[in-house]
Amino acid sequence: MKNLNLVHLNGLRALESVARLGSLQAAAGELGVSVGAVSQQVIKAEAQLGRPVFQRTSRGLVPVSDAAALFENLRKGFQSLSDAVAIARPLDDNQLTVSVAPVFAARFLVPRLDRFAAAHPEIRLRLDATSKLADLAAEGIDIGIRIGRGEWPGVEAELLLEQRVFPVGAPSLAQGLKDPADILKLPVLLDGQAMFSWDLWLDAAGLRGREVKAHHVFSEASLCLEAAIAGQGVMLAWHLLALTALKQRCVVAPFDIEAPTGMGHYLVTRGGTRRSPKISAFAAWLRHELAEAEAEWRAIDAAASAL
Repeated sequence: MKNLNLVHLNGLRALESVARLGSLQAAAGELGVSVGAVSQQVIKAEAQLGRPVFQRTSRGLVPVSDAAALFENLRKGFQSLSDAVAIARPLDDNQLTVSVAPVFAARFLVPRLDRFAAAHPEIRLRLDATSKLADLAAEGIDIGIRIGRGEWPGVEAELLLEQRVFPVGAPSLAQGLKDPADILKLPVLLDGQAMFSWDLWLDAAGLRGREVKAHHVFSEASLCLEAAIAGQGVMLAWHLLALTALKQRCVVAPFDIEAPTGMGHYLVTRGGTRRSPKISAFAAWLRHELAEAEAEWRAIDAAASAL
């Protein structure tokens, strides 16, 4: 292990994080430091290694072609260190820590937690609502709920629900929408964090190449939905985001057209480990709640189609 004396550990962490996450900004968020600090750590580490491991391009830092083995070993090494820390930490068998995006927590999970508590009074939940990609082992997290394509290294990912998007708007605003092309006349609310665009739905609606009228842009999907409820425009929503608002008729989905994004809601756990009883209990409960939500959505959709 004498090679470790050649490079500071923080520098190696910076190299691994930038390579895995793809940018200085993402690495800074994970490491809890500034972008400038990560940049300096990368420069120092490269100097201590005696060679560059990133190319500086207009798109940012890109790993050089012969550094793949370096980054893979760094990833495995830090994962092993993370696992060791998790093993050493005192265990609380009654607490289950769940990492979840704020919008999923607020719009779907939190309103249903009383049901979980009633079914499993022996388990105490701790919710970590964050938009960043959590390191499950390093941060002591038992379960993560993520939206994406399920291709995250170091975790087991179970698809819970495919993501399909469709326009929603306040009933007063959607009243005049008879044909999908009518939506092009309305102001559109954009979720700045969305990993999809309106082109997906326009293609599904037979409006390929047409453009919507962008109005406000929001940094969080819940804010976008609140603006839609207030009648400020229409947004592209998905079932778990808009279900409660649709049930309460705060918004309506004017068209029976959904567009798959190619992504889904996934339950993720640490790779290579057996699920504990509390994790299995939460996973089973969550699958049941999602099945109920899907049935509720089908009922709302059928009722709207009958009008």
